Amino acid sequence: MYRLRFHQQWLSTVRNEIAAKDISHERPDFWLIGAYLLSTSERTPIGIAGLDEILTGGIPTGRVVLVAGGPGTGKTILSTQFLVNGIRMYRENAVFVSLDENKQHYFAEMTKFGWDLAEFEEQRKFVFVDASPIRNVPGEVRIGKIAIGKRDFSMLSLIETMASAVKGVEARRIVIDPIGALTFQYPELFQRRNAVLDLTEALMGTGATCMMNSELRRATGGEADLGSEVQLEEYLAHGVIVLQTRQIGRSLVRVLLVEKVRVTPVDVQPHPYKITGTGIEVYSKESIF
Repeated sequence: MYRLRFHQQWLSTVRNEIAAKDISHERPDFWLIGAYLLSTSERTPIGIAGLDEILTGGIPTGRVVLVAGGPGTGKTILSTQFLVNGIRMYRENAVFVSLDENKQHYFAEMTKFGWDLAEFEEQRKFVFVDASPIRNVPGEVRIGKIAIGKRDFSMLSLIETMASAVKGVEARRIVIDPIGALTFQYPELFQRRNAVLDLTEALMGTGATCMMNSELRRATGGEADLGSEVQLEEYLAHGVIVLQTRQIGRSLVRVLLVEKVRVTPVDVQPHPYKITGTGIEVYSKESIF
C-alpha cells in the first residue's frame, strides 16, 4: 500500500512534467521518456527523497546494488538507512549481514541517527547476522569424509546463514557489509568472479532487494575512484552507487554518483550529499559541476 502510493505520486509527477512540454514541437528529455516507459516496473524506494529521484523511483525490486566508497563516506549509514526506511515506511523486514563490525558496535553507531535496531530486532523486523567468524575458519574443513577449502566453506556458510535469517523474518531488504572481507580471499580473477556471481545469485534467490558495500581504493591526489579493487563487483552488480569525497576549489565536498542501475534511466551527474543527525541527505537538484 505504501509503495503503491509512492509510485502513484511519482508517476503523476512524471506525467505532469511530460505534459508540460510541448512534445509535438520539441524533443522531450530522455529521462522523462525513459521514466514514463519504465514507471510500471516494480521498484523498491530507498526512502531517501533525493536519491530516489535520481533513481527514477528507487531500485528495481529483487536486484542487487553495489554501494562503493572510501572510508568515512557513509556506505554503512546509507545501507542501514535503506533497511530502516524499509521497516518504517514500507513494512518490509530487513537483514544486515556483517563481515566486519560486531553487533554491539554497529547498533551503538546507528543509534546516533535515531535508529533503534534493537527494538526492530525484538519486534522480529530486523536480523543482524555476524558473519565475521566465517573468515577465521581453518584452511580446510571436513564435512564427513569430504574436505572443503576455507574459501568454498566461507561462501557456503555465508549463503546458508543469510538464507536462514531471511526466511526467519521474511525479509524484503538485505545488506552485506563489506563484501571485500569475503571476496579478497580469492586471488585469482576467475575465482573471485565466480564467488561474486554465487553471492549475487544467492541474494536474488531470496527475492529481496539488496545492497552490497565495498571499499574504493585511493587514487593519486586523494580522490576515490573505481579502481581494480572494486572493478569486478561493479560489472557484476545490477547497479552501482559511488560515494566520494572530492576537493572542489578549497573545500571538500561529499559527492554521490549513480554509475548504473539496470533497466533504469538514471541521472548520471554527480550530486552533493551530507551525513546529518538523521542519516544521509542527497541534493538531487544540485550538481558539483
